[in-house]
Amino acid sequence: MVGPWRVLVLLGVAAVTVASTAAAPSEPVGRRHRAVFELDGDSLSWARLVEVLEADEVTVRLGLKARQGMVAARRGAEEALAAGQRVYGWNQALGPLKDQPLPEPDRVEFQRRVLRSHAAGVGPALSERVARLALVLRANTMARGAMGVRPEFVDRILDLVNAGVTPRMPEIGSLGTGDLQPMAAAGLVLTGEPAPARWRGREGSAPQLLAEAGLPPSFQLEQGEALPLISGSSVVTARYVDAVVRAERLVDTYEGAFALFLEATRAEQGAFDARTHDERRVPAEVEAARVTRVLICGTGWMTPDGRKALGEEGDRIQDAVSVRATPHIVGALRQRLADARGHVEREANASTSNPLVFPKAGGGHEFVMGGNWDAALLGHEIDALNAQVADLGVLSQELSARLLSEKWSYHLPANLAWGEVGLNSGMVQAQTVAVALVPEMQQAATPAGTLSRPAKFGQEDHNTMAMASVRALHANLDRLETVLAVQVLMAAQGIDLIKDRMAAFPLGAGTARLHGAVRAAVEPLKDDRYLTPDLERVTALVHDGVLSREVRAALAPDGSRCAA
Repeated sequence: MVGPWRVLVLLGVAAVTVASTAAAPSEPVGRRHRAVFELDGDSLSWARLVEVLEADEVTVRLGLKARQGMVAARRGAEEALAAGQRVYGWNQALGPLKDQPLPEPDRVEFQRRVLRSHAAGVGPALSERVARLALVLRANTMARGAMGVRPEFVDRILDLVNAGVTPRMPEIGSLGTGDLQPMAAAGLVLTGEPAPARWRGREGSAPQLLAEAGLPPSFQLEQGEALPLISGSSVVTARYVDAVVRAERLVDTYEGAFALFLEATRAEQGAFDARTHDERRVPAEVEAARVTRVLICGTGWMTPDGRKALGEEGDRIQDAVSVRATPHIVGALRQRLADARGHVEREANASTSNPLVFPKAGGGHEFVMGGNWDAALLGHEIDALNAQVADLGVLSQELSARLLSEKWSYHLPANLAWGEVGLNSGMVQAQTVAVALVPEMQQAATPAGTLSRPAKFGQEDHNTMAMASVRALHANLDRLETVLAVQVLMAAQGIDLIKDRMAAFPLGAGTARLHGAVRAAVEPLKDDRYLTPDLERVTALVHDGVLSREVRAALAPDGSRCAA
């Protein structure tokens, strides 16, 4: 298990937690991490959610107090129905058919038909780890007791989680107004319908895999239990957790790529002076500047003497905005990610369904029908994060473009070509890959939350489109991996092109480490060669978190002045 890394930055009374799941030392090869914990509906933390996402195995059970609360709420729900309350999804039909009463003999059968009718999703399936996290999130929201479902239903969900059986849950279909389609697909597996599931690396029919996993091949939902399963935002939340973890690692990687760029261009260090960032009073920005200082600590390249070695006689005064503004841009993104963890924790421990059942002041219980499934806050936060991810892609592409120009790079060979420039074309087409991806990122960053579409005869006349938002965010994170790989590859090339002329000067401690990691995977480009494999290898370093871990290792407090 690679656990969460956190550093607390204090500026006056302000603080921000900067997290990366790629910081802790790797566990010994062959060791499997099992997450073991209890659900109570109220204390599912960010760290626990990341653990569920990344653990090899999960063992989780419903806590006793939560179980007792669920029993009481279920009893109260049944009493409210017996007293004549008309309740959506319990004794009334769904959506535009909400006014259609359900005769009591049909109410159990209705649960099965709800799952069948709503399991209409298409497209790629959620990864097994995200599907597992969605199930844990849903079980925890049910554990609060306000949905009126039996604790045995939560037990069934957790039995699948503990056995490693995950439903095949298609991505496309949800509007962010609940996770109806993917969670209905999960419900088919939970109840033992012949729907696709995965277990121990293979896919098959749910009844068969459940039996092989040692679980009862079927489970019957009781009155009112289908809607609490599908009416919520657990899938959006699970995918958001995954996106935040990915984004944190990519921000780490950008900081490493940026440090390599600074060395290759022998940049001015004044833009990272702690005093100017302290004066801005944004804690995450203060931390971003500190990270850059640590990575370049000890550099001789980024000094007046280092710049003179490549022909700069006069003062540079200051570098371009893309260089000077990086701590501000990265700090803003880090702050967004810190805020995301708080939003996720609230969502994970909230009753996200419709209807809900509550005790009445004078005794007994009553159902309240509302819109607690709506994922507006998450959807808009996801859109905002996607915009900042796209902006980081723009920034990275701008920096890699500077490395191609002799003027903008301060005398690196044109196109980063080695030897006979002209005969060798260098890395211009590798940089074009980033140029090609950035407009796609910008287009995909259009906020889906502003594109609501009415559905179901106007009964659902406003939808957050949060699933579209999180799909676009993950697609942009995929693109960002390649854009960052271009920057890393080119910055490392820039360093190698001038290292003989800079032999009298050391690289920073962190940048030397990062440069070594890149060169362990890809040799410098001398005579022109087939570049796709090089870019693919560096993209793998980004995707697998190798460069993120190198950045975190450089920041580890080992007592050296560079890690201070």
